Amino acid sequence: MIAGAVLARFDVAQIAIYVFWLFFAGLIYYLRREDHREGYPLVPDFPGQGTPREFPLMPAPKQFLMADGTVSYAPRAEDAEHFAAGPALPWPGAPFEPTGSAMKDAVGPAAYALRADVPEHAYDDGLPKVVPLRSAADFFLADEDPDPRGYSVFAADGVVAGTVVDAWIDRSEYIARYLEVETTAALGGRRVLLPMHYAQVKPAQSAITTGYITAAQFADVPAHKSPDTVTSREEDAITAYYAGGMLYAMPGRLGPVL
Repeated sequence: MIAGAVLARFDVAQIAIYVFWLFFAGLIYYLRREDHREGYPLVPDFPGQGTPREFPLMPAPKQFLMADGTVSYAPRAEDAEHFAAGPALPWPGAPFEPTGSAMKDAVGPAAYALRADVPEHAYDDGLPKVVPLRSAADFFLADEDPDPRGYSVFAADGVVAGTVVDAWIDRSEYIARYLEVETTAALGGRRVLLPMHYAQVKPAQSAITTGYITAAQFADVPAHKSPDTVTSREEDAITAYYAGGMLYAMPGRLGPVL
């Protein structure tokens, strides 16, 4: 047999492209299965519709070793979420409207992801990242910046909601993340966190203003369990509460501008 006669019977270029197509189809199938690890199984838009069809099927759980030494699995069994909102119109894809207190029920702009309910830790020393200045002896506010401690906090309705008693800093980023506010006696005298990006510092008036929630709504700011640390989930809940106030704090904020 003449050397190369076997290959002469086949179109090598055509075989190569067929092999590539099979490989590419397999790659797409693999990637589509892998993206089913988070956010699945799907849930129906309306009760009683049954679980939406999924293609391809969900992959087997895979084990992931996290930076803190814990093990996470994906996909994993999760409790069904129930939230106080319902579709505004009777067809799939309709927007959801809150059926209760939207800011407290984490609906719309007040929604947030359920991150781990533990404090986020720094990579260099493994200590909690976000802590109050009273717990971080090596940190201080820059001399050229105003010290907000002792400032009165004015809410969106112009009413004093409380007084700043401390600043919470990010030990990894070297920035202030929150102001700790002690609410007035009328609001329960509790201590809550106000995100810095939702606060406007006015040194001339020794005041902090925030246009996101009213004074009365400071009484319902989500709490954090520990006085000197805040978990990732608590941070999201607190920030989402103020974000929800952009739409739900006052009735006049709902609806179109024009």
